[in-house]
Amino acid sequence: MNNQEKTSRKVTIVGAGDVGATFAYALAQDGVAEEICLVDLNRDLLAGQVLDLSHGLPYYPPIRIREGTVKDYADAEVIVITAGAAQRPGESRLDLLHRNAGIIRGIMDDIQEQGSEAVVVMVTNPVDVLTYVALQHSGWPRERILGSGTVLDSARFRYLISRTLGVGVHNVHAYILGEHGDSEFPAWSLTNIGGVPVDYYSQTNYEGDDWHKRREEIVEQVRNSAYHIIGYKGSTNFAVGLALTRIVGSVLRNQASVLTVSTRLEGEYGYEGLCISVPCLVDDKGVDKILLAELTPQEQESMAHSVKVLKQSIADLEKKG
Repeated sequence: MNNQEKTSRKVTIVGAGDVGATFAYALAQDGVAEEICLVDLNRDLLAGQVLDLSHGLPYYPPIRIREGTVKDYADAEVIVITAGAAQRPGESRLDLLHRNAGIIRGIMDDIQEQGSEAVVVMVTNPVDVLTYVALQHSGWPRERILGSGTVLDSARFRYLISRTLGVGVHNVHAYILGEHGDSEFPAWSLTNIGGVPVDYYSQTNYEGDDWHKRREEIVEQVRNSAYHIIGYKGSTNFAVGLALTRIVGSVLRNQASVLTVSTRLEGEYGYEGLCISVPCLVDDKGVDKILLAELTPQEQESMAHSVKVLKQSIADLEKKG
C-alpha cells in the first residue's frame, strides 16, 4: 500500500446512480462509516447526489459525505462498485456483459494503481460473472472481492416466509443460494423459524392450505420480485441499499456474519472456476470462510444447474474476448 494513512471506516462508492446513492443514504444513517465518497463519470449527477445527501447531515450520525475521485480508492476500507452500462436497443445480453466486464476491469486497474488494500463489493449485474471477472483480472485473493450475490434474495425469501407463517421476520433464518438470477434456488433444508425446521413448524402453526404448494409460490415470488418492481417503477434501489449496508457493516464492524455473498469456489460444494452465492462468514477480511452445508439431493441438483448457467456465461464472455 502507498504511504497515505488509511482512513478508518471509509467507504468509496463507484457509481452515483439510483443504487449507489440509495446505498450511500442507508449507510449514512447506519452510522458505521466515518466517510462516504461517491465516484462517477457523470459529474453533474455526482454533484447533485452528494449535495442532496449532504443536506441531511444534521440528521445523520457524525459522517463526512463528499465527491470523490480514483484517489479515494487508496485509503478506503471498502469499495462498492455499482457502476455499469445500460443495455442499448438491440444489444444482446452477451454484448452488454462484454461491455460491463470491460468497465469492471478498468475500475479494478484504477483500484490497483492506487495501492488499495480495500475489500471490494461487486454490485453491478450480472454480479456473479463480474465478481469472477474482477478476481481473475486483479489476481487478488478471493476473500477481498465478493459479490452482493443473493443477500437481497434471501431477505425477500425471509420476508415472504414471515408473512405467510405470521411470525416476525427476524425469527426467520432462510437462504437463497446459487446464481443471483433465474437459476437461484431456496435451501429449504436450512430454513428454520427460531431454530425449528420450517416444515415441522408449518405442521402445527400454518393455517393456510397446502404448505408445499405455498412454498413453490414463495420461491416464484422471490425469483420474480425484481421484475415486478422494475415493471412498477423502473428500478430496484431501497432494499438493495439496505442489503449492501448489511454486507459493508459486517466488514467494517468485523462481525463474522453469515451472508450469502457471491464468492469464488475452489473445490467447495464440488465446484471451482466460478463465483456463486453460498453461506459465507463475512468480516473485516471480506469472505473469511465458506460454510459447507449439507444440501438435499434436490438442492444439489439445483446448485449443479446454477453452476452450469454461470459457467456458460463465463465461457461465452471468454470466447468473445
